[in-house]
Amino acid sequence: MLNQYPYPEYEGRRSIVTGILLAIITCGIYSLYWQYKQMDTLNSWLGRQEYSFILWLLLTFLTCGIFALYYEYKMATGINEIQTNKGMYVDTNLPILCVLLALFGVGLASIAIQQYHINKLYGDHTDG
Repeated sequence: MLNQYPYPEYEGRRSIVTGILLAIITCGIYSLYWQYKQMDTLNSWLGRQEYSFILWLLLTFLTCGIFALYYEYKMATGINEIQTNKGMYVDTNLPILCVLLALFGVGLASIAIQQYHINKLYGDHTDG
């Protein structure tokens, strides 16, 4: 049962409400950790090193946030790929939605939506 998923459920599944609250309380610092954990989770589910937190952080800084928009798209596309591989419903609008949310200054909402879809990879448990 421990190897049921490519990434441990206790590490990959996160409370969206708690994540949003911690991100707000820490003035966004927790969202960096949350993003790191999502990248790690997706890398495991995809079975390859698709996402690099250090590269994301560095290039996001150097491009004044433009690279982060690309990564929002790329991560949402990775979620869609995993959903397709698992025979799950795929929201093909997810990549564009995530980019638009980040573009209009609500990147936290994009992270939360991605987490919702990541949580679904582990089954239909409620999020608290």
